[in-house]
Amino acid sequence: MSEDKQALRDQMKALREELAARDPDAGEILADKFPLKLLERYGPTVAVYLPIGSEMDPRPLMDKLVKAGAKLALPCVLDDGSMIYRHYTRGDPLEKRAFGLLEPFHEVPEVQPTLILTPLLAFDRQGNRLGYGKGHYDRAIARLRQQGRVFICGLAFHGQEVDAIPAEQHDIPLDWVMTERGSIPLFMMRAMGAQEED
Repeated sequence: MSEDKQALRDQMKALREELAARDPDAGEILADKFPLKLLERYGPTVAVYLPIGSEMDPRPLMDKLVKAGAKLALPCVLDDGSMIYRHYTRGDPLEKRAFGLLEPFHEVPEVQPTLILTPLLAFDRQGNRLGYGKGHYDRAIARLRQQGRVFICGLAFHGQEVDAIPAEQHDIPLDWVMTERGSIPLFMMRAMGAQEED
């Protein structure tokens, strides 16, 4: 399964680079379509990310969320490989860390986001997310969920959807995906699928 996933990662990374080059304004379009009801229901603390390479650019969405009252947080990978979130305000000084991530300095307070926006390489309609294989998001979300409800929204290009991603036991499914074409409420689709099986 790991070989299948790695082959899919390589394929989807190349595809995402094509999609990003073809549609440089996708982040703006996505922000315009993002439903603020998600912030109202699952905010106010929202985990965001600063894009690396061809990742969907969430910065226009960050501005929209802040205007609507959101408090932002950025992921920080610790020396032991675990990931936490620290408070972030646009324009804060950041340090360059592992994997090219820009992170708040360690003096910045840790926060517990309740709405997580995550980048991805691919997603399917079952809510499976293909990441980079390090497991940082899955472990961080599992820890956050021990302390309460967390809603996970993937940000992606529409073309990153695939039929099926090989899922492993530790993988945590997405609740929602937002693309430049609109919302995909995956948790509703899973609930409907479960009802059909009953």
